[in-house]
This record gives sequence, C-alpha cells and structure tokens, in this order.
Amino acid sequence: MKKLLFACCTALPLLAGAQRPADWANYGRYAEANARLEKAPVVVFMGNSITDGWDDAHPEFFTDHNFACRGISGQVTSQMLCRFRADVINLHPEAVVILAGTNDLAQNNGPIEMEHIVENIVSMAELARAAGIRPILCSVLPAGKYPWRPEIEGAAEKIRQLNALLKAWADKQGVTWVDYHAAMDAGDGSMRSELTRDGVHPTRQGYDLMEQVIAPVLKEYESGSGD
Repeated sequence: MKKLLFACCTALPLLAGAQRPADWANYGRYAEANARLEKAPVVVFMGNSITDGWDDAHPEFFTDHNFACRGISGQVTSQMLCRFRADVINLHPEAVVILAGTNDLAQNNGPIEMEHIVENIVSMAELARAAGIRPILCSVLPAGKYPWRPEIEGAAEKIRQLNALLKAWADKQGVTWVDYHAAMDAGDGSMRSELTRDGVHPTRQGYDLMEQVIAPVLKEYESGSGD
C-alpha cells in the first residue's frame, strides 16, 4: 500500500507537468531577436496578430525607422503583460505602442471581465512609465464578429465599451491615445470591407491607413535614431 501511494504521489507532478502549456506567454518568440539587437529601438509595438501581421505586411515601416514589432498572434492581455518586461522594457525604447484587448473579448484564454482587460493594459502603460518609456495606447480595431469564435455575441459593442474605458483612463492620465477605430469603422462597429481580409485583421490597405493615423504621434521618432 505504501509503495502504491508513493508511486501515485510521484506520478502526479509528472502528469501536471505534462499538462502545463510550455512557455504560456511565449517569451521564446522574440528571445533571439531581442538578443541580436545592436541598439535600442526607438519605439516598440506590443500587441497580438494585428501587430504581428503589420510587420509581415510592411516590414519597412519598422526597419526604416528603427521600430521593433513585438506582436504575437492569438495573445491576450495577460500574456502580453507577462512578457512586457522582456519584450519592451529590457529593450530600452523611448516609446511603446500598445494595441491589445480584442483576443480577450474573443475569449481566446477563456472568459474575462472587461475591468480586468483594462487593468492589464493599464498595467503595461504604468510599467512603461515607471521605466521612463512613453506609453501610447491604441483603440481596439472595429470588428462585427470573430470568425474563429462565432459564439461570441455583441463583439462590436464590447469593443466600443473597452475603447471608451481605455480612452477615459488615457485622457485622465495624460497618456497619448490613438484612435484606429474611428478611421476604420464601417458605421456599424464592423471594419470597412476594403481594410480587412476576415473582418478582424487588416489588409495592406488597412495597415496603410493605420500608419496614417499614428504618423503624427510617431513623427518625432521616425529619424531611426536609437541610444
């Protein structure tokens, strides 16, 4: 009986370890790129697949200005907050562009209250400020539905609510707010059809518009100089 109990107790941690997702925050995605940096990027873009796809669609936007893309497809704000120090603070940029929250609303990591999504994004901005990095908060892009989560209802209204909460915090704290939503909204909370390939992710034309929207904010950083 004692031997059986010992065997069970020994096996439980192994089973738990086997079920635990490896590198949940995906620190490994940019570990090599971060290590290869020869100078600090002037601006880091933190986000999910929308930011990740931006680098794929228009890499020159980043390389020509010494911007660094640190978007990871599918990520929720909790994961971004976990890796914020490794992928933003430790790179010593002058500013960070934070575009996050849509995957939380899509419940990619399970249900989450709106207030906690806001808290995660606010925490990233506060960490940036504490490190002497200027936070730039962005509105979540419009979307009428999530193709990979068709059971999620009211996506457009939830996005509006989240954006309103984030903008209110940014205005109160004097943090720069970039409103992609207003420029990309079809009028019903969905994204203009010519700007998206699936209702959520921008096309090259969509990214061109996003670059126009954020250009005035980034003008002072576009020299490409870094410390």
